[in-house]
Amino acid sequence: MRIPVAASEYPRIGAELGGAPTSVLVKPAGPDCNLRCGYCFYRGKETLFPPGQHRMSGEVLRCLVEQHMPPSAPDVTFCWQGGEPTLMGLSFFEHVVALQTHYGRGHRVANALQTNATLLDKSWAAFLTKYNFLVGVSLDGDAQVHDANRRDGASHGTWSKVANSIKMLLDAGVATNVLAAVTEESARCAQETYGLFQELGLRHMQFIPIVDPDRGGLGGRSAHSVRPETYATFLCELFDRWVLDLGGPKQTSVRTFDALLACYLGLTPPECTMHATCGSYLVVEHDGAVYPCDFFVEPTWELGSITTSNLATLWRSPKRQVFGNLKADLPQACRECDWLSVCRGGCPKDRVLGETPRSNYLCDAYRALFCHAHERLTALATQHSAQRARLSTGLARGFSTRRIGRNDPCPCGSHSKYKKCCGR
Repeated sequence: MRIPVAASEYPRIGAELGGAPTSVLVKPAGPDCNLRCGYCFYRGKETLFPPGQHRMSGEVLRCLVEQHMPPSAPDVTFCWQGGEPTLMGLSFFEHVVALQTHYGRGHRVANALQTNATLLDKSWAAFLTKYNFLVGVSLDGDAQVHDANRRDGASHGTWSKVANSIKMLLDAGVATNVLAAVTEESARCAQETYGLFQELGLRHMQFIPIVDPDRGGLGGRSAHSVRPETYATFLCELFDRWVLDLGGPKQTSVRTFDALLACYLGLTPPECTMHATCGSYLVVEHDGAVYPCDFFVEPTWELGSITTSNLATLWRSPKRQVFGNLKADLPQACRECDWLSVCRGGCPKDRVLGETPRSNYLCDAYRALFCHAHERLTALATQHSAQRARLSTGLARGFSTRRIGRNDPCPCGSHSKYKKCCGR
């Protein structure tokens, strides 16, 4: 039996517009980067800003931290992205932590850094360990796969630097994840890439398909864009490896599959593409401009600036509501699809071909995955539900709930934090 969805499960943004965002994605160096990746979509954003170097000023940073740490939001997350955020230098992030300490009122603050890792050294590693930063490193696969697109300004490959930085971070005890872009070429190496990441010591993985129809002119897509049929094979092969490792010494978190399992467990998936509407965070550019999503940093969707307004006001803005609700504007075929409750139409950035309302370019790939994975996900959900029931009586795996921290992985095996799973 597949997973049907009722219309009532498709709420519009509105009621949740109160308060303030709990997560911001910050671009402290704007679109600036020391690499010249072939598929980068964000480097083109430099046309939105004056020419030259783009760096967040001390005053903009102060406004950001102060506004994002109101007394009403005890848990806040800062995600530092780019471009390349480490271009700001270590002293900038030391100032970040100092401001968070200054404005903290009993807050629980999480910092995440997404980086190409080529500028990191032991001083960075010590800092990231000391202040418990979660670090996401961009690595696409082995040297041949990675260096095909991720090159520096001199057109040299960066694989060796990135692999050495990953080892350094892991040796220092830094919580390190990997983010891999999936192109038409790299999608053919699903199992090899997964195995390589495991060999490097990485147990949390995220895979982002490259979909770029605006350049190249090859049948409506760029040369880097992964074709739906290729991506379908990639996802199914990857899922099989993920399932094989569950419960064993090589158990690995793959964000897409974790999110799918969360859906089957009746939990809110951590993947925003699987939500009915958009709007789980705000983007803050280096100059203080605010946008609803980093894939839509463009004049049409600028909400305002933290230098002339504030995050809470921009979070409640009608324009953010309009943007978020566009995701739920789906073709009839999507609304009648058996997989609507897990797909939700996918990411709006991938609805780039077809009529309005636009269908997802990768629809066939996701449909193939859902059909391939359904029986095993159903069985896993049944197993985890039974484990959660036992956990509620304090018997699951010998764990006592008194010993589990709110932010620890839930012992039931759902891959969610305890506070968002059985701890509820």
